[in-house]
Amino acid sequence: MRFALRKRGPSNFERAADGSMTLVEHFRELRNRLFRASLAILVGFGFGLWLAGPVLNILRKPYCDLPKFQQAGESCDFVQLGPADLFLLNLKIGLWVGLIIAAPIWLYQLWAFIAPGLHRNERRYAYVFTALAAPLFAAGALLAYFVTAKGLEFLLNVAGSEIQTTLDITRYVSFVTNLILLFGVAFEFPLIVLMLNFVGLASARRLLGWWRIAVFLFFAFAAVVTPTPDPFGMTALALCLCLLYFAAVGVAFLNDRRKGRGKEVYAGIDDDEVSPLEFDREPVAAGERVEASAPIAAPEQIPAPAPIDRRYDDMT
Repeated sequence: MRFALRKRGPSNFERAADGSMTLVEHFRELRNRLFRASLAILVGFGFGLWLAGPVLNILRKPYCDLPKFQQAGESCDFVQLGPADLFLLNLKIGLWVGLIIAAPIWLYQLWAFIAPGLHRNERRYAYVFTALAAPLFAAGALLAYFVTAKGLEFLLNVAGSEIQTTLDITRYVSFVTNLILLFGVAFEFPLIVLMLNFVGLASARRLLGWWRIAVFLFFAFAAVVTPTPDPFGMTALALCLCLLYFAAVGVAFLNDRRKGRGKEVYAGIDDDEVSPLEFDREPVAAGERVEASAPIAAPEQIPAPAPIDRRYDDMT
């Protein structure tokens, strides 16, 4: 008894990569992937609402751990200016937590839609950059969490003991989350440096030559985004960015050595510099004697063409 095996056709990825997928099929695939991503975010949002309370307690911890609350034994109370502020804040925290929980699914759906339009080496670089982006962002967020405690201590001590300060819960959480977002995005800067080197726009030697400008920009950026004028938070962020920059330059040197960059003929010559000439001092030997060629024979006479039959014209 024979069983006919059904031949499997090309997958959607292969059809999108070779250009055989129609425009309507592209829109249909985009719709399906958006639906799956939205469903994953909705499920993550449900878990985020369940975790909103513990996450809010973690965000409150830098304020509650201030010395004035620990030494006096007071409770770190917040105020709510609107009747629905805390409810909306829990929804906001649940959405952020849901996006983080569902990130592997909606990032995969996004990647599966754009990956067929990339070359094989571009997809490989995207895997590397994505694998580095998540821990770098987490490191920046962790640094921002510790800087927040020092910043709050300084800002609350500015008011003095004669002024009683009670923070609004919504504005406080926005302050902490914005600081975490800024620090996390700042830690992604080394990936931009690596991207410039991997695509061939800047060599490692040129990136190393920009270190003075990079260090100045790092300290200027840290002075703007840190919440306090004290040197602790600014220096911590700027030094971390400098270390990441020089680490990225080191990886760029390894990449240039792997690709053989810098060994070209005109690699060490500036654009406005004249290339050196190599003088060949070896004597030129005399060439061999060329014999005279034989005379060309006269061409043969071409016979006259036969007369055309008068029954046909020139075309037929």
